[in-house]
Amino acid sequence: MAPMITITATARPVGMARAPVRSTTATRAIREPKLFREEGASGSAGSAVSSAPAQVSVSQFDDYNFAPIREAEVSRAMTSRYFKDMWDYAECDVIIMGAGSAGLSCAYELTKRPDLRVAIIEQSVSPGGGAWLGGQLFSAMVVRKPAHEFLQELNIAYEDEGDYVVVKHAALVTSTILAKVLAAPNIKLFNATCAEDLIVRENESRGKHVAGIVTNWTLVALNHNTQSCMDPNVMESKVVVSSCGHDGPFGATGIKRLMDIEMQPAHPGMGALDMNLAENAVVSGTSEVVPGMIFCGMEVAEITGAPRMGPTFGAMLVSGQKAAALAIEAVVNYEGPVGSTRPTEAASTRSA
Repeated sequence: MAPMITITATARPVGMARAPVRSTTATRAIREPKLFREEGASGSAGSAVSSAPAQVSVSQFDDYNFAPIREAEVSRAMTSRYFKDMWDYAECDVIIMGAGSAGLSCAYELTKRPDLRVAIIEQSVSPGGGAWLGGQLFSAMVVRKPAHEFLQELNIAYEDEGDYVVVKHAALVTSTILAKVLAAPNIKLFNATCAEDLIVRENESRGKHVAGIVTNWTLVALNHNTQSCMDPNVMESKVVVSSCGHDGPFGATGIKRLMDIEMQPAHPGMGALDMNLAENAVVSGTSEVVPGMIFCGMEVAEITGAPRMGPTFGAMLVSGQKAAALAIEAVVNYEGPVGSTRPTEAASTRSA
């Protein structure tokens, strides 16, 4: 049976009228949703329907009516699922900081390991980083070979120009990867959420190591100086992948914090543009920089001083793939504290 959250009835203030309800039961169960393609589709649940959809006509919208709903039902539908996700992902196998092109390609590779629980933390409302466009607000995305093999795996069309390929719009690449990642049952994206700090522990087996992150909603993080103290939340993990991009307002968050707490020395920062050197250097430099924390994407250039690459995206995709492989190795070899266990599904059933 799927895990469920029970919500029990609570007393209402005196004088407040009871809203109309559809059921006399005091307890509602939130269960796993049924995929809309489970019935009436020729393929398996969630797979593409083979026949082309019928063309819409104006007449089908005549007297169009939505099913009735109460406003409270909408609120409960959102909040119950979100807070269950926060409960479930308070302890992860992998946390990915940053959902740009490197972070998303890392997450995509981890969809192939449904046994791993993966959380993505993205400060923006819209994940994808700078990969929604090519260079200087142009549409096309350039990917140097052999990184085009990643596009082939995702069935993304491109024009072959010999040593590189061109996708007609960068958003096609980003939206395709994002759709695959969001559909995976083992991955949760927490967007509009910041990684404000790291959880750092020290023991005999691993020494000083990263053991998770400290989170807050982005709008809270942006207003710490305008309000009274607004404490954060936390998420534990076996390994953190930092893909926070090059230096900027929220960029290079991971390496900046390691330098602040003296787990890493000062680094040279990203060098001037050289595409031919940059992409090889970023993939080569993708590594576990400190125990429990892997760096990929343009944040690698901040650490190594590698050149920036500008509007060519192959290294971002491949660096993310390499980070996923490193993360899987880290999880397999993980030696956690004695007695550390993840709460069981039964334990996650609780009353509001």
